[in-house]
Amino acid sequence: MNLLSLFSGCGGMDLGFEGGFEIFTNSYNPRINSDWKVKIRKNNRILLPPTRFQTIFANDIRPDARTAWTSYFEKKRKHSSVYCLDSIVDLVKLHKDNRLNIFPSNVDIVTGGFPCQDFSIAGKRMGFNSSKSHYGKSTISEPSIENRGQLYIWMKEVITITQPKIFIAENVKGLINLDDAKDVIESDFSNISGGGYLVLPARVLLAANYGVPQNRERVIFIGIRKKSLKNGILDLLTKKNIPVELDPYPQFTHSDNKITGLKSFVTLKDILCDLVEPELSDDIDHKRYSKAKFMGKHCQGQNEINLDGIAPTIRSEHHGNIEYRRLSKENGGRYINEIDAGMKERRLTIRECARIQTFPDNYNFIQEGKNGYKNVSASDAYKLIGNAVPPLMAFHIAMRIQSLWNTYFGE
Repeated sequence: MNLLSLFSGCGGMDLGFEGGFEIFTNSYNPRINSDWKVKIRKNNRILLPPTRFQTIFANDIRPDARTAWTSYFEKKRKHSSVYCLDSIVDLVKLHKDNRLNIFPSNVDIVTGGFPCQDFSIAGKRMGFNSSKSHYGKSTISEPSIENRGQLYIWMKEVITITQPKIFIAENVKGLINLDDAKDVIESDFSNISGGGYLVLPARVLLAANYGVPQNRERVIFIGIRKKSLKNGILDLLTKKNIPVELDPYPQFTHSDNKITGLKSFVTLKDILCDLVEPELSDDIDHKRYSKAKFMGKHCQGQNEINLDGIAPTIRSEHHGNIEYRRLSKENGGRYINEIDAGMKERRLTIRECARIQTFPDNYNFIQEGKNGYKNVSASDAYKLIGNAVPPLMAFHIAMRIQSLWNTYFGE
């Protein structure tokens, strides 16, 4: 099944939807997902199976994202031309105004995490009235349909052009309580092709409920092409309470409430304990970390992670906004035995942040740009990781939709 990816970044959603990557053993719940056909590794890892989805088009405006994405996905025999480095606004205009076939015609599913900065509680919350252009840099004098806060409209245009059977849109939880943003977006998506898509009520998913060791919440919109559905399925999906067996949102696998059948949240100790200190590592993504000084508890990012719990949300900011792996005693640190053993007060490394997001260790972020590609610096890497959808959470969504594909569409 062919996937078209928008606002792709470094490919967290794409990686999750294609599968075939390693996760830590505790992130997998065999009681819930016994049908996954995983392969057990000896290094406290499990290899997830590949899915039926294949990314045939990816898009973002960040050159560093394309460099990182291409470096990983070329290992999966994808040509670099799959990744298109242009604004979605410009691409849609080229397709419509110049009648160019910019987008593939054989698309089964469209995914996209449209820009979240204007909806995030960590930002100015301009929402649809963003002062940023669709390139995210220049300030515009008046809000327009081409501003950063309305780029979901252009995702809607791509869906109209490609007519996938399913689309999935993702954004920050803050969108839910920003005026009527959620209702407006659901309504706009519902109007694609003259009401041709059933848009299910958006839900907020907590990544920790899917084996991701992080307190990351994201709102997920799912739309399904009505005329592609088998007879009778649309009626069932439009009921007030969708039958559990038809619900496209994945079932929880982890909890902090000791619910029968669910595993406990994956802790940071589970996924960081085998890492040596940066100065002893051969992994450049583990060697590098922010050297920003401690700025006091009043600033975000000045906290020490709790090894016995999950991490706070890994942010797209960098340097002074990256949490500490350990703090000194005078700065409120708890792991004084590590400090006493000669380990440094330091922030999380790029690899540690990547593991918290469930990127596999064979995804390399820091890159030397070649053949016209941009270098990916440590600062770039932090931003790319923080902007990404956790691949494991995306994999849960992909596997749930894959399991329902024949039921929905009879294919």
